[in-house]
Amino acid sequence: MRLPTRLLQRRLKAHKGDFGHILIIAGSRRFSGAAVLCAEAAMRSGAGLVTLGIPESINSAVIKIKPKEVMTLPLSENKDGTLSLVAGKKIKEFSKATDVVVIGPGIGSNESTRKLVRRLIPVIDKPLVIDADGLNALVVNLKLLGSAKSDTKVITPHPGEMARLLKINIKQVQAKRKELASSFARAYNCLVVLKGHQTVVADGKKVYLNNSGNPGMSTAGSGDVLSGMLAAFLGQKLDSFSAAKYAVYLHGLAGDLAAKEKTQISLIASDIIAKIPEAIKRCR
Repeated sequence: MRLPTRLLQRRLKAHKGDFGHILIIAGSRRFSGAAVLCAEAAMRSGAGLVTLGIPESINSAVIKIKPKEVMTLPLSENKDGTLSLVAGKKIKEFSKATDVVVIGPGIGSNESTRKLVRRLIPVIDKPLVIDADGLNALVVNLKLLGSAKSDTKVITPHPGEMARLLKINIKQVQAKRKELASSFARAYNCLVVLKGHQTVVADGKKVYLNNSGNPGMSTAGSGDVLSGMLAAFLGQKLDSFSAAKYAVYLHGLAGDLAAKEKTQISLIASDIIAKIPEAIKRCR
């Protein structure tokens, strides 16, 4: 697959603001790594700026492990170290200065955090990537997706999350992956990236079936990497279908390159990030 010129060539007078400021609402006391993986993947995929919105109690720890180029936005939290509903106002205001917002990696299942997600989606008018626990927060009210303020909404469920959204079982999801992804995209005016073997990208009209990737990528953090890559491509002004298609393909290709070096059994999510530059080179 050849990447578009927009991703491969940059004008001489370009500056970091031309390539998108990504705000990633992620992490919790238990799952700080998800936030860092998502942020690093976004940077390696060409984002101009990345800010991590994380619970304030893990800010110092995250500063020690995040890429030096990534900024942080400490946010109010609950007693268990998850993002608090009170953080909503600060996130909304900060999002005005960004280009893409990712919600969900590692935020946990605290009900206050879920309410925060449900409060943010109707008021943020930037392209949204909703993943992981961000998706689980929507199970009780899917209508929020259809009525969201943003014109660009991308959801990235694995089969289990898709099953919860549709209130069916995983076997039913796997039996009709393309059909269910497409019908969901039409029903809720969003783009669906249904992860797994031959990841499906569907916007309700078009469908892309991915052919890169391997079983070794079925590992913690792999989905966080994909969300960061996808957000970066949205920040570089690709339309949502193209951003998802190229992100999914490059994510899989980076995983294939990593597996050749590390083996599938030893593959971890950070290995995928390390191979993003080589994957991009191969798609010139």
